[in-house]
Amino acid sequence: MVYLIKDIISHLENLAPTAYQESYDNAGLIVGDPMTEVKGIICSLDVTEDVVKEAKEKNCNLIVAHHPIVFRGLKSLTGKNYIERTVINAIKNDIAIYAIHTNLDAVSQGVNRKIAEKIGLLNPKILAPKKGVISKLSTFIPKTNVDKVLEDLFAAGAGEIGNYSNCSFKSEGTGSFLPQDRAEPTLGRKGELSTVEETKVELIFPSHLENKIINTLKTSHPYEEVAYYIQILENKNQDVGSGMIGTLPDPMSGKDFLLHLKASMDLKVLKHTHISDKKVSKIAICGGAGIFLLNNAKRSGADVFVTADIKYHEFFDAEKDILLADIGHYESEIYTKELLKDILSRKFSNIATYLTNVITNPISYL
Repeated sequence: MVYLIKDIISHLENLAPTAYQESYDNAGLIVGDPMTEVKGIICSLDVTEDVVKEAKEKNCNLIVAHHPIVFRGLKSLTGKNYIERTVINAIKNDIAIYAIHTNLDAVSQGVNRKIAEKIGLLNPKILAPKKGVISKLSTFIPKTNVDKVLEDLFAAGAGEIGNYSNCSFKSEGTGSFLPQDRAEPTLGRKGELSTVEETKVELIFPSHLENKIINTLKTSHPYEEVAYYIQILENKNQDVGSGMIGTLPDPMSGKDFLLHLKASMDLKVLKHTHISDKKVSKIAICGGAGIFLLNNAKRSGADVFVTADIKYHEFFDAEKDILLADIGHYESEIYTKELLKDILSRKFSNIATYLTNVITNPISYL
């Protein structure tokens, strides 16, 4: 079967919609034509000139990376820095570049889930669930059409709550309307007040699907003018947000956990705060720069918070309330390329998909 770049993008964004990326981010297709046939895929944490060269050597025309090679707009492409040279080489060799960054950080099956698996955490959950990403649809449907309209709305992505699908609430009532001269009513007649036995249906849906949900409603609903309203909810989406928290199979000393962490994540070095005498079992994690979640980790009762890019003075903020460990940005997210390869290989088994052999970490250790 032939797959186009847009098919790969659709699958990835079904898992991690770009609507979940942070405002500063640039996730999405950065270089390439979405209508191009995919010959092979390289999965990488970063995109560098060497990764593009490797893709060419392996006959791969798509690089799927976690970090975008372009964060801010390029005003010229002259090759004056590694970003421009990488983009130029990709274009010259017809290699597309797709980035799935903070949107993959934000979903429950994303970057932090992979870290939790590597460490061996049980029952990992989002540490700081996101609000403002769930909406509610209320609409009014003639009784005889309820099942068909609901079926279509469910298929469009409405009515999912956690591990449950096809969720809705229905209440019965009577609707009234008076068609005007230019109306083409499905029920009733122009100039005559009509009453219809209707069902009020309420469903929630991810806010980024609003256009799709409304278009589906209008297509499926029998009325010429569909009555509905949308509300953005303050409810937190427990499957979308920042960081994760889980528990160890068995409590261990702080030092033993750090040694376990170092071995599990294949670390050369890690930085940490004071190790107390108490056992640790509840572990909070955030791949990349996650110190902004320190208070969330404390409030959740975590014994340890594992993240990266912690500044000197930020270590003081642990205040011996929590064991704070900095494992390095690259080291915290390097296994994301394995996650991407697994996601793509399961869906597109006939496309050659590789892990990059290029070490893109710009930091070396003596």
